[in-house]
Amino acid sequence: MTELNAFWDQVVAVWQMSLMGVRVDRMVIAAVVLVVFILLRRVVAHVIVGSLKRLAKRTKTQMDDLVLDALEQPLTFVPIAFGVFLAARMLGLDGTAAMAATKLNQTLIAMTIFWGLYRLVDPFGHLLQPLERVFTNTLIEWVRKALKGFFIFVGAVAILTIWGIPVMPVLASLSLLSVAVALGAQDFFKNLIGGLLIIAERRFKPGDWILVDGVVEGTVQTINFRSTSVRRFDKALVNVPNAQLSDSAVTNYSKMTHRRIYWKIGVEYRTSADQLRQIRDGIEAYILGSDEFAHPPEVSTFVRIDAFNESSIDIMIYCFTRTTDWGEWLEIKERFAYKIKEIVEGAGTGFAFPSRSIYLETPGAEAPDVVAAPTTFAP
Repeated sequence: MTELNAFWDQVVAVWQMSLMGVRVDRMVIAAVVLVVFILLRRVVAHVIVGSLKRLAKRTKTQMDDLVLDALEQPLTFVPIAFGVFLAARMLGLDGTAAMAATKLNQTLIAMTIFWGLYRLVDPFGHLLQPLERVFTNTLIEWVRKALKGFFIFVGAVAILTIWGIPVMPVLASLSLLSVAVALGAQDFFKNLIGGLLIIAERRFKPGDWILVDGVVEGTVQTINFRSTSVRRFDKALVNVPNAQLSDSAVTNYSKMTHRRIYWKIGVEYRTSADQLRQIRDGIEAYILGSDEFAHPPEVSTFVRIDAFNESSIDIMIYCFTRTTDWGEWLEIKERFAYKIKEIVEGAGTGFAFPSRSIYLETPGAEAPDVVAAPTTFAP
């Protein structure tokens, strides 16, 4: 029995011995506490947050669902911060070690708070959707990004302050550095201002079909701080600097109220005046009688005998369809082409094409003899 007591005294002595001023038993207990709270992170995620989500689904509003989805990851980090706090208390630290543990715990708390605020920007950003009538969706998206950047900056300042790092000298040094950077980043700020002008003037928005002569034609994907992504019709993605779009003439086809058809058709010179009137009146009657075309005074509509060309009498057709969709416009234009052909052939004449007649004059003859039939050349 005496030997067992002596052995137990040795165990207790080792258990209570100190390493770097901290007892071993407290280290073990602190480690166990920290591991337990790390494991509790899963419990918080699956039980507590899951229960809150089930309660949120019973409400009529979706805001609480969005808020819980955003806060799920920051909430699961709370047990770790609390576990670090308890573990530090279990160690019984003092002096510099206790101060460092306190600062570490405050850092974890600050990270959790600003992480949560960063994540809350997206769900509360939905409250800004009614403002899309006043501001564009792109501008609201820029506000979200700016708020996220603000919370990251404030969180970083808070953590630096916790560790006693003076913020103002850091900002002053950054301001001096920013002067040097600004000299080489003029294009960036020019593009940033260009993007703000594009949004403020509402030149275009994501989804619009735009044309910039000599630059790009396609559908706008996103308007970023520096450049705008445009998907060409061959599906290639082009990133155009905002300054270039701001300084150039941009044609926004998505803002068309109607889509134009402008043709000139040529009929043969043998066409009589009555046949010309029949063709002109037939085409005009088709346009004015179809709901697929817009009618005056909403738009200008002209069907007129326009010119006597070298090989044809030209008829100008100028009208607008109600639809601006390219596929539907092509279908309407195709049906219109069929109808024009029917009208021209129904009038007893035909379409003209480039032709030439060659006459040979015989010396001493009263009139030139036609020695060759009209020679035609395919257009």
